[in-house]
Amino acid sequence: MNKELYSPLIFELSREGRSGYSLPEYHYSDKPFELPAQFRRGDKPDLPQVDEPTVVRHYTNSSGNNFGVDSGFYPLGSCTMKYNPKVNEAMVGAANVADLHPAQPYDTVQGALRIYRTLEKALSEIGGMAEFTLNPFAGAHGEYTGLMVIRAYHQSRADEARKRVLVPDSAHGTNPASAAMAGFEIVEIKSLADGTVDVEDLKSKLDETVAALMMTNPNTMGMFEKNIPEIAAAVHAAGALMYYDGANLNPMLGVARPGDMGFDVMHINLHKTFSTPHGGGGPGAGPVGVRAGLEKFLPNPRVVESADGSLRVEDGEFAFGRVSAWLGNFTVLVKALAYILTMGPKYLAEVGPLSTLNANYIMNSLNDLYLQPIAGPCKHEFVFDGLKDKSGGVTTLNVAKALLDYGFHAPTIYFPLLFHESLMIEPTETESRQTLDAFIDVMRKIAEEAKSDPDKIKGAPYTTPISHPDEDEAALTPLLTYRDLKK
Repeated sequence: MNKELYSPLIFELSREGRSGYSLPEYHYSDKPFELPAQFRRGDKPDLPQVDEPTVVRHYTNSSGNNFGVDSGFYPLGSCTMKYNPKVNEAMVGAANVADLHPAQPYDTVQGALRIYRTLEKALSEIGGMAEFTLNPFAGAHGEYTGLMVIRAYHQSRADEARKRVLVPDSAHGTNPASAAMAGFEIVEIKSLADGTVDVEDLKSKLDETVAALMMTNPNTMGMFEKNIPEIAAAVHAAGALMYYDGANLNPMLGVARPGDMGFDVMHINLHKTFSTPHGGGGPGAGPVGVRAGLEKFLPNPRVVESADGSLRVEDGEFAFGRVSAWLGNFTVLVKALAYILTMGPKYLAEVGPLSTLNANYIMNSLNDLYLQPIAGPCKHEFVFDGLKDKSGGVTTLNVAKALLDYGFHAPTIYFPLLFHESLMIEPTETESRQTLDAFIDVMRKIAEEAKSDPDKIKGAPYTTPISHPDEDEAALTPLLTYRDLKK
């Protein structure tokens, strides 16, 4: 621990008898309301006793220990950590958005419903789909929703034998997890040396028991699946559906649409592709789109337009059920629509090419020092298999921690699992040439020091409140409370 950088915990700042403020005595009646005894705790909660300035300063100072896209370059592969324009925050902070209640009568929230419906139509156009639901709260929630739509589709045809979902070995971990949650058996599909799906292995596993194939395109290695037409034809011929994981949709904007590739169902990570906040578990949104013929299976509730142009919310007869109580994370939806409308068709179409350009620029500037396991150009992201020169014993984890000393967040590490020392880097289109060059310079410096002074890299980071911990000791004897820390 770097004691000079360490910020005391709020409990360590506690002093007996201190408080921020207290509520006035209850004086509205002779008998103040009291909770029934069975709902009252026996002992007072162990809360810190601190004055208001101490609380404010503590949380303000602690916030500086968090790294976000507003504080520096965040090249987190597979997560598309792009800058979130602050105009988006202004939109959701407006009273006519922030103060709405989901149970209001429809005639008082026509503007909100119009936002919802407009975003549905925009995403349908962007994805090449017939209809979208905005109800899912996150990407994995969207995957589950899409798979439940697929399940409802097969059940509507009395095709009960379709219990398996095919998932490439390079897929995001949420893919098999979501399929299992939806009640399917997962079958793994192998990848070729270039990172793309092994079509022959796929075809050998297609039969009347397969419900769907889940794919990400570009895939997790940042490579475009060039055999999509052949794959889609084979899957559809077997009576199964194509599911598109939208985690990597960013490079496709302005270039290609999943619906045109043959995908039947897809989800979009609004908190990635459309720049709403991402990280720390939320807030997120994972809208699900479907091709024509599958709309009726989308979850309830749905926003429907009446003949007079007014909007209402209703439940559909064939929907598989609900995935949220209302209409999803509305503030995230507003931010995404603000982003789409601000960009407009012209600039939205530049997102894909620019994110691809930035990724290839970094990759080709570093592949003389870092091992590039898949040759050729990438799309929005790429994977290095650690350092080329591994003689000093410097690992991907060491490189990631060394980056922190230079003000950069580490890329995704040790994923995908196809390589032992994976470093997955995704710069997005929002970063400048100067930022990319600064990152490249630091990555080169780390690689050179890994050869000349490997112990220095292995000891990083040096400038963070918590320096290089013993990972084994931290796992075996974790310090879970501030009292443990003081021991």
